[in-house]
Amino acid sequence: MPVALASQLREGTKKSHTMAENTGFVSCFLKGVVDKASYRTLVADLYFVYSAMEEEIGRLRAAGHPVVGPVGFPELNRREALEQDLAFYFGADWRSAVTATPAAQEYVARLHQVAREAPELLVGHHYTRYIGDLSGGQILKNIAQKAMNLGEHDGLRFYEFDAIPDEKGFKTNYRATLDNLPIDQATADRIVAEANHAFHLNMKMFQELEGNLIAAIGKVLFGFLTRRQRAGSTEVVAA
Repeated sequence: MPVALASQLREGTKKSHTMAENTGFVSCFLKGVVDKASYRTLVADLYFVYSAMEEEIGRLRAAGHPVVGPVGFPELNRREALEQDLAFYFGADWRSAVTATPAAQEYVARLHQVAREAPELLVGHHYTRYIGDLSGGQILKNIAQKAMNLGEHDGLRFYEFDAIPDEKGFKTNYRATLDNLPIDQATADRIVAEANHAFHLNMKMFQELEGNLIAAIGKVLFGFLTRRQRAGSTEVVAA
């Protein structure tokens, strides 16, 4: 019997999702306060994270892994988009200008570890990052564009899923794919637990950026923007 993994992931990560949205960096971002230096550091970190995830998932998909393979939709891949964004923020020689922060290094190490030891758990990471990106991408793109006074595509390719013209239809298919993976309930529980760990790793990246953000906008404004906890988006609307 297939397990309802999609709904278990959604319900099982609500608290983590809310916690991530209430980190100082994300809270300020959602209110339209974006420090360009902090943001480009985040883009660099995401480049290292997605490079690791897409390397491992691509390898497992090519090998026909029964659990990871079906969710490895190539149209979701973000590495090339992030490379374009990094070229915008750091220039043509961006590869020699960017390094992964300690939190990003920890995230990358976890992805490689899971791929070696329990590849099926990569599904939790895949869900946490890609479906979040796809669901909130346009809203986040608009915020970043206005806050940093950017052109329509300049430094914003990460949020653009050109290979997915029907976002709603794609997410319906993605959920169906999750629900039809050949796993038992014990494995589903472990995937949900790993998705929560993925949120934790994302939060550590966001928290690393808060020092630079506070330096840019000041402690008083940062405190004002972050003093109120907001309801998580997953607690209000369906993904």
